[in-house]
Amino acid sequence: MTIRRIHVGPRMSGIVINGNNVHLSGMTAANRKDRSVAEQTGDILKRIDELLADAGTSKQHLVQVNIWLSDITTFSEMNAVWDAWVMPGHTPARATVEARLALPDIKVEIQVLAALP
Repeated sequence: MTIRRIHVGPRMSGIVINGNNVHLSGMTAANRKDRSVAEQTGDILKRIDELLADAGTSKQHLVQVNIWLSDITTFSEMNAVWDAWVMPGHTPARATVEARLALPDIKVEIQVLAALP
């Protein structure tokens, strides 16, 4: 089986395609300073749309999503943005947990597994 990597960096690849599976690295907002959970979530979801397009797929083909929040009390705020973005009838399996994230200004991190159409 061939493994294809897109947006390869020294530490990780932004996209790894293995068979029909498209794996995105954990995504955080590029601009985080003084940004709310909703704003960070919106930025991340926009970037996920872009990366899925780079891989030849879309949010319609989401399989599984993991979401980490630095503060679980922001769950509803994140979900408001998520619910407006996700495609009805194409919702993935999903887990959301609270975790201490890599940097203090990261409020949300999202990792995606999607399928190729």
